[in-house]
Amino acid sequence: MISYLSGELLRKDEKYIILNVKGVGYKVFLSVQNMRSLDNLKKVELFCYTNTKKDIWEIYGFFSVEALVLFETLIKIAGIGPRAALEVSSLGSLAEIERAIQEDDRVVIDKLFTLGQKKAQAIIFEFSRKIKKHSKEDEIVIKSLRKLGFEKLEIKETLSQLPPLAAEDKIREVLKLLGKRTK
Repeated sequence: MISYLSGELLRKDEKYIILNVKGVGYKVFLSVQNMRSLDNLKKVELFCYTNTKKDIWEIYGFFSVEALVLFETLIKIAGIGPRAALEVSSLGSLAEIERAIQEDDRVVIDKLFTLGQKKAQAIIFEFSRKIKKHSKEDEIVIKSLRKLGFEKLEIKETLSQLPPLAAEDKIREVLKLLGKRTK
């Protein structure tokens, strides 16, 4: 699997680029937003997802690991293919999309509906389920860390900075971050 590419931008089309990596040209699909940001770039670094689910292999590229994680989360949702997930991944990070859905951010939600009503509803439904699950896990983390003497507000602030993790990993990461603040 190809998970990272770095090379010279050879060609830019409407939905993809050709990236020269040491003499080998890779066709990499990018979101519309990422395509726009390539105007003045000659060297490009991308985190990649290689789609091998069809007869044709396709590579999807992202400027950050966070966008790649969001993409991988989205393609696991029934009815959401790589092209739709690619466009949603350009709307923000996983945490930003979850926050937008939780807070009913009409700008982001309206952008989701440009994919079509069924796809948008599937994304909103799955993310809402995930948010409820994270909320329960966060409550466990908060209770555990409160027993260790940390303030609820500082725990919540630190949790908001973390990517989606299991409860035990969240506790470990929060302790690391809060430990650095007290030094």
